[in-house]
Amino acid sequence: MKFRVEYFSSKVEDAINAWPIDILADYGHLIVLLEKYGPDLGMPHSFPLGRGLFELRAKGKEGIGRAFYCFKFGQKVIVLHEIIKKSRKAPKKDLDTARNRMKEVKKWTP
Repeated sequence: MKFRVEYFSSKVEDAINAWPIDILADYGHLIVLLEKYGPDLGMPHSFPLGRGLFELRAKGKEGIGRAFYCFKFGQKVIVLHEIIKKSRKAPKKDLDTARNRMKEVKKWTP
């Protein structure tokens, strides 16, 4: 089963592409795994945040990147938001942004 990854907006994709190269390289590897395994990817690469929201956990020497995503219409993965983590927990503001975007995505028609 192959999953297709899309981005909520070009702004989200551009922000991820601006990540430090070592984090971006790990993210690229994780995207390949996500396309292959979808919701079965699991820890340590992916973590469920509840109500259909997940985080992809990219890391490198320069820090930790998080890409928040959800599944839409079975085989489609939508990357909703991204951050470079500076603390142990993802900031509430960023989780709220991802959750609000997920609500918007769920209203989209296929």
